[in-house]
Amino acid sequence: MRSYYRPIAQTDPLRPQAARRLAGGWCWFDRVEVLTRAGSAGVIAAADLPPDVAARLCAQRPAIVGLSWQVPKLMGIVNTTPDSFSDGGRFGSSAEAVAAAQALAAEGADLLDIGGESTRPGAAPVPEAEEIARTIPVIAALCGAGGVGVPVSVDTRKAVVARAALAAGAVLVNDVSAMEHDPQMAAAVAASTAGLCLMHAQGSPETMQAAPRYDNVVLDVYDYLEARIAAAEAAGIARARILVDPGIGFGKSPEHNLALLRNLSLLHDLGCPILLGASRKRFIGSIGGAALAQARGPGTLAVTLAAVAQGVQVHRVHDVAEVAQGLRLWRALGGEG
Repeated sequence: MRSYYRPIAQTDPLRPQAARRLAGGWCWFDRVEVLTRAGSAGVIAAADLPPDVAARLCAQRPAIVGLSWQVPKLMGIVNTTPDSFSDGGRFGSSAEAVAAAQALAAEGADLLDIGGESTRPGAAPVPEAEEIARTIPVIAALCGAGGVGVPVSVDTRKAVVARAALAAGAVLVNDVSAMEHDPQMAAAVAASTAGLCLMHAQGSPETMQAAPRYDNVVLDVYDYLEARIAAAEAAGIARARILVDPGIGFGKSPEHNLALLRNLSLLHDLGCPILLGASRKRFIGSIGGAALAQARGPGTLAVTLAAVAQGVQVHRVHDVAEVAQGLRLWRALGGEG
């Protein structure tokens, strides 16, 4: 039976001499929980890890889109859609979307994610031409002369949209289908030097929340992402260009989301930076008592800080200023100033 290794991440400044740094970042660990399909097999010392696992857990992650991973990074969300769950219809023109992106960068976003198709539960697909019309003018303005000054990502499942975005200056493709929606996506990314985020989702946006079921959501998501990394590598996309996202809210119940959030550190064994997109999600509202998506900032910050404490490198958020403030306090309390 296969074993999986979840490092028990710590951030206390008094790091034991024998502890190992997690993914070359701000967390350390000296114990690891061993998981199997039959359940937990107990806790072992970090020194007793198989050498290949120890190497993956500890290795410094290569920079992607010019960003290094010694401190957490914030990805600001700009949805140029009329129907996204939180900010759909907020921007009536490309100029308004560009202004909003510039504001997010000024508030502390390290990169910006531009999306033209809602993938909220129940959302219908958007034609390629319409998605291009929504996103490419915004990306071109942000990446052109006098642009925003931070890397720009395109949030798309479609290869033709990805190619247009990369030609306009985007440097990361954020694919919520992990290249499964469009069989041409792998070739589109492989032909570029762009980064790629592979996300787990169960089902399509139209039906994914109908009745999500897993044998073991934590290990099922891990196995899926491992397989999609292998598919990307087979297509010519180096692991050093890849981020992984567990897909909070994409075909998951609140219980599934919580299980994944409690076990995020397991994903470091994939050897890639981790991106988390939990901002304003429905489970935050149901647990935190916030019916309106715009009122879920405090819950989003709580989830973000819990993920930072497990070494998660990238946090996709709507409320950049608020989360950036929280991270500054978190770092100060940890002695980093």
